[in-house]
Amino acid sequence: MIKWVAAIIGYSFLRFPGAILGFIIGRFLEFITQQGSITIRTSSYAIRPEAFQLNLLSLSALIIKADGKVEQKELDFVRTFFIGQYGKEHADSIFRTFNTQVKNETQHLDQLTRVFVEQTPYETRLQILHFLFGIAHADGHISAVELQKLSQVATGMRLRVLDFESIKAMFIKNTDNAYKILEIAPDATENQIKAAYRKMVKKYHPDKLRGQDPAMIKGAEEKFREVQKAYEALMNKKNS
Repeated sequence: MIKWVAAIIGYSFLRFPGAILGFIIGRFLEFITQQGSITIRTSSYAIRPEAFQLNLLSLSALIIKADGKVEQKELDFVRTFFIGQYGKEHADSIFRTFNTQVKNETQHLDQLTRVFVEQTPYETRLQILHFLFGIAHADGHISAVELQKLSQVATGMRLRVLDFESIKAMFIKNTDNAYKILEIAPDATENQIKAAYRKMVKKYHPDKLRGQDPAMIKGAEEKFREVQKAYEALMNKKNS
């Protein structure tokens, strides 16, 4: 059906040559649809959902085991996250695949992060780091060993130090957190705060991840709220 619609559209613009071109393009689209597999795409990046989710689970396992112990709260965080984003049936399928095909293999952090660097955009990698911070913080505390592992993940995924510190500030609370979240110095002026906020909104707005994995969109929404809270706190401080 798609090929005939494309052929008609092509004919309306370029007559007979356009109809042929439209038919070929439509046939290709039908072929893609009939394969039953969806590919997450942004610009020149592409990664199959199952590969994305399995690699995400592998990184999750590295964070959970970073401090030498497996906390039930961290396991529950991951399971709840996957069920909430993909539904129980699909999440169970991913966990089964992970347990039978991936879990017992040696997981190398550099190999896992390289997949995301090569096949996902920068914005998605920011959301992955945010998710991993959430795992480490599931028991209410991020240990020094877990923080070191998270830093290694950020480096492997080629994330900027300022972006790492910004996400870190959303989980590890300090007096200058709001400044770190907005990636500005504590002596920033009101105009600099506003400019930083606009920049962060562009970076973390969920629309930047349209067409990406739904779990990453949720992470963007959470960080977007943190950016808004940081901005409001600093503006209230300036105006008080």
